[in-house]
Amino acid sequence: MAKAKAAAKKSGKGSAKKLTKSALITAIAEHLNNEVSKTQVKGVLEALVDIGGKELRKAEVFVLPGFAKFVVAKKAGRPAGPRKNPFTGETTMHEAKPPSKTVRARPIKALKDVVA
Repeated sequence: MAKAKAAAKKSGKGSAKKLTKSALITAIAEHLNNEVSKTQVKGVLEALVDIGGKELRKAEVFVLPGFAKFVVAKKAGRPAGPRKNPFTGETTMHEAKPPSKTVRARPIKALKDVVA
């Protein structure tokens, strides 16, 4: 992690590169002083994804304690019909949009404070 911060300072832009999955696995293994192998860390991450997906399908909520709460958000559909462009006043026909679902992450307060 210290390398990523140093690289961000050298670039002068203030933004580091996005952390990849393999870099995350390496960072976790190093943080645990290599007591856990990279393959074990990878297995844990994959298990989190599987369990999280199942919980989101079943209960529509998945809480990762100390990190974030993942919630399924539902968007209502829209019927087809004419809609007016507020800028030009022109009326156009729009197709219907079906209802959809997406996942939203709500970070815990401690993470928000770290970023702020």
